[in-house]
Amino acid sequence: MIKATNIHYSYKKLKVLKGVDLHIKKGEFVSIVGASGAGKTTLLHLLGTLEKTDSGEIVVDGKSVSNLSEKELAIFRNKEIGFVFQFHNLLAEFSALENVCLPAFIAGISKKEAAEKATEILKILGLENRLNHKPSELSGGEQQRVAVARALINSPSVILADEPSGNLDSKNAMDLHQLLLNLNQEKGQTIVIVTHNNELANMANRKLEMVDGKLIS
Repeated sequence: MIKATNIHYSYKKLKVLKGVDLHIKKGEFVSIVGASGAGKTTLLHLLGTLEKTDSGEIVVDGKSVSNLSEKELAIFRNKEIGFVFQFHNLLAEFSALENVCLPAFIAGISKKEAAEKATEILKILGLENRLNHKPSELSGGEQQRVAVARALINSPSVILADEPSGNLDSKNAMDLHQLLLNLNQEKGQTIVIVTHNNELANMANRKLEMVDGKLIS
């Protein structure tokens, strides 16, 4: 599903990634851990095409993304990558349902079809009674579940999550961890997570550590 070969990336004069190789199979759940500043989030952003490598190649679901134009990357990202961040980044003026629908609208899906699919996903995530609530009316755990639903709406090839439970209390964090595990085990969703949470990291099929810009098993 993901193949990264000899990835190098620098921020200004600081070398952040120093020849990273990473192969992730379809349906794998992979966690990446390591000290702050080791390059974990940078790698996730590169895999998700939010940043471009200085050198090396990234292939996602058989497509090399390294040489795509900005427009091509935006289309690819919308359809193939689902993002979940530490802060849910929901739009305050929209309901839970509307927030989840937005990536589908961008992909050209009709309002009716998007709403039906978003409703189905939100019901699966236990939010059937919160569809029309705005983010300010939802708990932190509910907001993050809406963010997961938004990541799933376009049936992405892979979900990339950066500290997804970092802003949640222990109970909501546990609920989110179980939700991600279920998505992987029951739906076969490919998931890559950057986290400082050892409990979440240990749930993965494979746990990798980033040290000084390089991945080690």
